[in-house]
Amino acid sequence: MPGCDASSTGHKVPYWPLSRFYFFYFAALGAMLPYWSLFLKDLGFDAKQIGWLIAVMSCTRIVAPNIWGWLADKTNQRLYIIRVGASLGFLFFLGIFISHSFIWLAIVIFCYSFFWNAILAQFEVITLTHLADKRSTYSHVRLWGSIGFIGAVALMGVIFDYLNIRYLPHAIAFFMLMIWLSTVWVKERPAQTDLEATQGLWEIVKQPAVVAFFLVSFLLQISHAPYYVFFSIHLEEYSYSRALIGQLWALGVLAEVVIFIYMHRIMRSYSLRTIFLISFFITAMRWLIIAYCTQYLGLVILAQCAHAFSFGALHAAAIEVVHRYFGGGHEGQGQALYSSSSFGAGAAVGAVLSGYLWANMGARGTFAMSTAVCLLALVIAFISFRTQEFQKSDS
Repeated sequence: MPGCDASSTGHKVPYWPLSRFYFFYFAALGAMLPYWSLFLKDLGFDAKQIGWLIAVMSCTRIVAPNIWGWLADKTNQRLYIIRVGASLGFLFFLGIFISHSFIWLAIVIFCYSFFWNAILAQFEVITLTHLADKRSTYSHVRLWGSIGFIGAVALMGVIFDYLNIRYLPHAIAFFMLMIWLSTVWVKERPAQTDLEATQGLWEIVKQPAVVAFFLVSFLLQISHAPYYVFFSIHLEEYSYSRALIGQLWALGVLAEVVIFIYMHRIMRSYSLRTIFLISFFITAMRWLIIAYCTQYLGLVILAQCAHAFSFGALHAAAIEVVHRYFGGGHEGQGQALYSSSSFGAGAAVGAVLSGYLWANMGARGTFAMSTAVCLLALVIAFISFRTQEFQKSDS
């Protein structure tokens, strides 16, 4: 049984408490990602305003994870910081029920996401610490986040075919409350004395392969931005129902679940460099299909199955890269840098850029940009990912 697994040190991995957090965290994301742009559109905002509001959420991921990561590494109170972030994120989100003006929404989104966006990177550290020498089984814990995402996406899709999309914040608020409560069941593994930093943070960050890693993570999320911001709107314009839109989102994450189940085997069989290169190529082809073949449901289904690589494989490989480079005492800040450079800076720049491209060039031009950016990331990875840290997993 997963909850009884133990590392070679005899430590029992708290599988279900860890999985419960991921389940509710990504259920909240599943309620938000496919439908938030539809909610904002229903409020009367145009493409540029929608892009800016979503960029606000991403901007906090540039700064917040680094602040919280530094505090967690310095104070060694990682779980306490996660609980504070989860509770304040929930409380600030309730401000969305006060007003729907552009400025007020921007303020609320900034405040709640400053705390909410900071907790995941730190929880990744707690999970990897518990897994210890069983790090390759990380995907078995993380897949429960994907299951939560699928459930929320599918449920919201059916609900909003019958109810007004303006009830969306109620669902998100419920999931955010459950995130907060789920942190109560998690116990933090005591810090180990052999994890003191042997290198300064800057000495790690300035290595060419690390710079390249953060750059391609940044580019990958720029390429994802049109998908996260406008994919649902794009499908609606092709007369897809909201139930079908939800099912297509869920299909993508189901593919992610499947690859998470087998990811530990894949990482033992192939180098991280190979995983990155194959996944970048598949991701570029995914955006190309969405750009030019949305009218063909079969091809859209194929594109959604590619989410197994464009997120699942790439994220699992990235988490392992961060652990290999920053695991000697800087892991909290390493995970924060990964989060802020990719899901923060990349997503923010991508959201604003896609808003302007969508308004001026339409769907095809926007997703064609995603394809080009992803291919650029592929070239950088091909040139730069040649160090020992990008070879086969040893755990």
